[in-house]
Amino acid sequence: MSDGAGNEPDKAAFAVPSLANLRDIGGRASSFGGVIRTGVVFRSTDLSSVTDTDLDLLAELKITTVFDLRTVDERDQAPDRLPPRAKGVDLDVLADKDAGSIAAAMGDLVADPVQAALGFAGGKGEQYLLETYRDLVTLPSAQRSYRRMYLDIALGDVPALIHCTTGKDRTGWAAAALLMFAGATEEVVFDDYMLTNDLLLPEFEEMFVHFEKLGGDRSLLVPLLGVERKYLEAAIDEALRRYGTIDEYFASGLGLDDDSLQALRTRMVDTENARPAE
Repeated sequence: MSDGAGNEPDKAAFAVPSLANLRDIGGRASSFGGVIRTGVVFRSTDLSSVTDTDLDLLAELKITTVFDLRTVDERDQAPDRLPPRAKGVDLDVLADKDAGSIAAAMGDLVADPVQAALGFAGGKGEQYLLETYRDLVTLPSAQRSYRRMYLDIALGDVPALIHCTTGKDRTGWAAAALLMFAGATEEVVFDDYMLTNDLLLPEFEEMFVHFEKLGGDRSLLVPLLGVERKYLEAAIDEALRRYGTIDEYFASGLGLDDDSLQALRTRMVDTENARPAE
């Protein structure tokens, strides 16, 4: 993914073998006349399987705050291993959602192809995700969680790492909304979002193979374990339908006052290092 100046980010700098889907969301031009800062907000999968060696690698990113967007059950089943000197902030985005998350139930579904076929066939899984992305905008628990996270970032609890279980849906919206607020182009927002398929899906190859050996069809799982443009479009459309603009989503939807909005934008955008519009 280009940084907007014709250069590729140094992905090796963020290579943490036991932590998938990790990246810095910054480094791209902002419509506010500068560049979205690097080293401020990172995103990834959960930190439950991070090795001791990789915790040392994470420490080099100087992360001070880890925002965990998972449900209570997800956190209990796979507690984070935090980098040294980092604090964890638990924010259950889907607390008010009636049905459980696909991520939390994926292990059971992969072990039972028949159940997966019943649960996901005929586009049911994709429909569930489309509804979930709209919930990320409308659920009171989502609004509370994202409000707390963005306020903490605005107040300086950075560098921050945002994650859920697979770092693609709850985290995907958190990163996309923040990038839009920081003035990223639509192309940049979707490039960052879709990068999940390159960084995450290969991690599930063993799961796909096991699923197929049990008689399952991997095509049922790919739309659920990866991302599709239409998922993020559903959340953006919901935010624009309700609030008119992304700025107003942050203001009215999440309840951030003018001072907080300005602090968040200042935290995210470096206006002294402008780049050409992309």
